[in-house]
Amino acid sequence: MAGNERKENYRRPYRNPRYKGRNENAAETAEEVKIPRRAAHIERTTSETDIQLSIDLDGSGESDIDTGIGFFDHMLKSFAKHGLFDLTLRVKGDLIVDCHHTIEDVGIVLGEAIKQALGDKKSIRRYGDIMLPMDEALILCAIDLSGRPYLVFDAAFHADSVGYFDTQMVKEFFYAVSYSAGMNLHIRELSGENDHHIIEGMFKAFAKALDEACQKDDRIKSVLSTKGSL
Repeated sequence: MAGNERKENYRRPYRNPRYKGRNENAAETAEEVKIPRRAAHIERTTSETDIQLSIDLDGSGESDIDTGIGFFDHMLKSFAKHGLFDLTLRVKGDLIVDCHHTIEDVGIVLGEAIKQALGDKKSIRRYGDIMLPMDEALILCAIDLSGRPYLVFDAAFHADSVGYFDTQMVKEFFYAVSYSAGMNLHIRELSGENDHHIIEGMFKAFAKALDEACQKDDRIKSVLSTKGSL
């Protein structure tokens, strides 16, 4: 009997009571190492627009968007898809006037949401840039998430509108985003003939550059600035 007990004890694997095994405590271990998602939800109501926006910077490119402006919806869906951001947006704007307030205010709220989702910007790469082709259009976009807002925008459109989207609102949108988010944003049309291609290239380039700037780098222990803050 004693021999059997010794044999059984020998075969039984040793477990340190202070060690939590991988299988038996998998859920608890996963909870301990879980990285919080960088997301934000903002609601903004004025006499001109009513906006509800949610963004997850660590998403997969899913979007659910309704601004009342078809082409604008298309651009924002492209932004979410190519930046791999999850974006939900509902807008009620005074479109009976024109598209100005809706597009500009979405830019304001999107910028605020990006800033909120980034938090203290610890370990982010800060900079992102891309030269992106869209058929005959070629777009340059560069971003610095410095906390200092500035926009440099260079493009020449050939028509007043694409659908119900006024082309002059492209600059207004990116101005609103950059100043609300506190980012230095450069967008330049290097070539292009079709306004749809030029604008879509800009939204996609902005998405790709922003995604790069938001990525975390383990080598950056605090923030990428000699000042110690962004």
